[in-house]
Amino acid sequence: MSTKNLTSQDALDKMMKLVNDIDFCMMLTDLKTTPISAIPMSTKKVDENGDIWFLSGMNSDHNTNIVKDSKVQLLYSKPSDMEFISIFGHASIVTDKSILKDLYGKTDDAWFDGVDDPNLTAIKFDPNEAYYWDTKQNKYISLFKMGVAALTGDKADVGEKGKLNV
Repeated sequence: MSTKNLTSQDALDKMMKLVNDIDFCMMLTDLKTTPISAIPMSTKKVDENGDIWFLSGMNSDHNTNIVKDSKVQLLYSKPSDMEFISIFGHASIVTDKSILKDLYGKTDDAWFDGVDDPNLTAIKFDPNEAYYWDTKQNKYISLFKMGVAALTGDKADVGEKGKLNV
């Protein structure tokens, strides 16, 4: 696996591609405690600045944790395509009605009573740094290359990994 560290717009583009491809992540909050608080979250939007947006309940544990300590880790994983990204940053709770309307979709009715639900908030996640693992091809070609490498003793270049400074 080759290493490709990226900065600035290249890093932002790579992060946005992976986050949009994967969608669901585990959001880790209250990072100083054990066990760490983790909850699955669906990405609602990645804006042009690279901020990642989610919808959440005002009275949720993760909202409470974010108010206490804004440090958050997002873990995105799509094993079927061998795509993974870990993103560290800071989160804040947003209640601006125009943002909530922009993010809200019909499927959110499963958790909220519409966009006017008083419990509805948005989480704005501002990424600082990320680390990714991504195959250059689909998983079957990567698995084939790993098998050939195991038989021949050669190293297989099955993808790339690197640090993203966003």
